[in-house]
Amino acid sequence: MTPLSPSEDSLDTVPLDALHRAAGGRMVAFAGYAMPVQYAEGIIAEHRHCRARASLFDVSHMGQALLHGEAAAAALERLVPADLLGLPPGRQRYALLTNEVGGIIDDLMVARLDAGRLLLVLNASRKQVDLAHLAAGLPQTVQLEPLAARALLALQGPEAAAVLARLAPEVAALPFLGVATLSLAGAACFVSRSGYTGEDGFEISCPAERAEALARRLLAEPEVALAGLGARDSLRLEAGLCLYGQDIDELTTPVEAGLAWSIGKRRREAADFPGATVIRDQLAHGPTRRRVGLRLEGRAPARAGAEIVAADGTMAGAVTSGGFSPSLNASIAMGYVRRDLVQPGTNLMLRVRERLLPAAVHPLPFVPHRYSR
Repeated sequence: MTPLSPSEDSLDTVPLDALHRAAGGRMVAFAGYAMPVQYAEGIIAEHRHCRARASLFDVSHMGQALLHGEAAAAALERLVPADLLGLPPGRQRYALLTNEVGGIIDDLMVARLDAGRLLLVLNASRKQVDLAHLAAGLPQTVQLEPLAARALLALQGPEAAAVLARLAPEVAALPFLGVATLSLAGAACFVSRSGYTGEDGFEISCPAERAEALARRLLAEPEVALAGLGARDSLRLEAGLCLYGQDIDELTTPVEAGLAWSIGKRRREAADFPGATVIRDQLAHGPTRRRVGLRLEGRAPARAGAEIVAADGTMAGAVTSGGFSPSLNASIAMGYVRRDLVQPGTNLMLRVRERLLPAAVHPLPFVPHRYSR
């Protein structure tokens, strides 16, 4: 994330751009968009508010698309290892687009709205790559419809359900990873009980022209405050969730990333998705490296790219995400290490500004998930 400058006039804006600026949002360039990284209270205050109450995040830079057709689930299964044929209407599932060597093109959420429609939510930095990949890989019987005219809001935190139920009482009965089409503040919305913070919460897809009215309605509730990309990043790090381009990429497999849980038994047996040979071999014999959590001694943070050194001085791997954890009052990180170093409690060193900082492998997530079950 980089601060805006006068030369960055070509950045896209989200439907809530004016609201963010009026609220004092510090705007930065992210994935080709001008986005708020924080507001006046700061990242740590926004992070803690989300853990205690309810925070509203604008994630309209993410990609959204619909797949139409009775064969949509079967067709998409040819591109991902997830079990989509077994996904019932009104439910959502985490999935991975994989390449022929088992690498991750992107991670995405797939919701079955009804028998003939799947709703996809794609990472902002990958949505054009994903749409091209999908268009090339889907049969003509399945229609791919990008939803460029929709916004996406995330209401996250332990009080999110109580807040949203005031607008639509039906959300109280929505299970974790449940999806429903609801009217919120006069807007026709796709609502899923999911998010990227480790907290209970909802992601709300609405028409772009209705986004500001909906956001202001939610912000009128006493529990709700705006939060930016900075808090979103520290929250997802505490929750042990991957960020595409840092923790996962086209050279990283689902098994290495600790995401093998997203590959159902039927899909492992069918092995009819890109990269299945590599992924099945790693499932059977283990990968040579693995994503782990790392907790540092002291408060100095280790950022992406920092070298990880084993106790015997040999290279062990590299940090992919790192920062300060407001919930733990400690520095934490994630990274990839050799297979012999993945056990919790393993002592390591992280090279930060030519200093070696003590750290230990820590179970993920750092902060327990509090999803509605």
